[in-house]
Amino acid sequence: MKTGYRSFFIKLLLSLPVIFCLAALLPMRGYAQDLDEISYYSVLVKVNEDATLDMTYSITWKVLDSTTEGPLTWVKIGVPNQHISNIEPLSDCIKSISYYNVGGSYVRIDLDREYKKGEIVTMKFRFTQDYMYQMDMKKEGETVYQFTPGWFDEIKVDTLGIYWADGKVIDASPADYETHPGCYVWYTSLDKGEKYTVSVTYPNDAFAFDESKKIKKSIYIPEFMTRPAFIIFAIAVGLGVGCFILDYFICLFKWMASSGFKSRKKIVRTILEYYKKCPNCGAARPEGKKACPYCGTNLIKKKTKIEESKIPQRFSEYKDEILSKNKRGTYSLSSDTYVHVTSVMTPPKVSFSSYMQTYSSSRSRGGGGSSSCAHSSCACACACACACAGGGRAGCTAKDFYNTNLKLIYFK
Repeated sequence: MKTGYRSFFIKLLLSLPVIFCLAALLPMRGYAQDLDEISYYSVLVKVNEDATLDMTYSITWKVLDSTTEGPLTWVKIGVPNQHISNIEPLSDCIKSISYYNVGGSYVRIDLDREYKKGEIVTMKFRFTQDYMYQMDMKKEGETVYQFTPGWFDEIKVDTLGIYWADGKVIDASPADYETHPGCYVWYTSLDKGEKYTVSVTYPNDAFAFDESKKIKKSIYIPEFMTRPAFIIFAIAVGLGVGCFILDYFICLFKWMASSGFKSRKKIVRTILEYYKKCPNCGAARPEGKKACPYCGTNLIKKKTKIEESKIPQRFSEYKDEILSKNKRGTYSLSSDTYVHVTSVMTPPKVSFSSYMQTYSSSRSRGGGGSSSCAHSSCACACACACACAGGGRAGCTAKDFYNTNLKLIYFK
């Protein structure tokens, strides 16, 4: 028993640097009231002959609270990487605009005045973006662009529209895009911190692709991280984390060797109910459209997740049709009702956390110290060129109000 307590306290002491580090990184926000809302966010993308991208952004931003953190005076919008040029404002409300690299890659916009509660400002700007494609990424002879617009950790986006010029395109995904004259269009809405990625594929000879511009990951390192005091602190934290990592992998390997390792595929069906008319402008909804073609308002009225054994009564007439859809896609049930089908991997019969608790208990009973596994997560782990940065409003950088400085990974 004494050995168990001694091991426990050693691990507790070693974990203190981790606890202090996590506490320092937690956002200081102590209230839940939203400061802002983005009603419409669009990005128009056109590929140039030299394979760079002309990108035009339009963001309609509504101020919900100008008291807690003051009026809206400037914002930063995440962009794909630092290879950005020809930044140009397109709205009179923009006093100045520039590239901004504190904590990631952004465009900083200083507004022409203070915007207070209830006011709406639409910011439009454009720039040229490079290092956005990967040659022979999925198939030899084809080049893929992947793009994730900058997201907002503390702001909901009612409607996001990505418009990609369709010249020479041989494939585009996700497959639920719409086709407008001259472009592919993806519409969606984003919750706080949610991201959305599109991929567009071209033949290698479509534009002047340069193999040397293949996408490479790099890590942005702020100046303070190079100081000796920080290096010493990082070593102390590493020693503390090392004990937990060792226990974690012992748990993991034993769990993988057990019968509970295998997961299974599960079909997930969601009923999408649309408005017959746009709730904002009153225009009739065109067949299959997710957003109003006139004002951009999201036309989805309700989403209902379907359990195979529990079909809601109001959808009982579609039960057989709903359950017959097993392949990924969106299928029509009526003029205003669709079923969207996806698949997920369900956890194994014995979850890793349950096995870990059993493992820890058995060790404690055997005289060893109790153990625990700390689950880690990456703030921004992108597989290809995307906007690895969240956006924020005035005052956020100085106070790290939106905790954006945690997003340190972007592409070079």
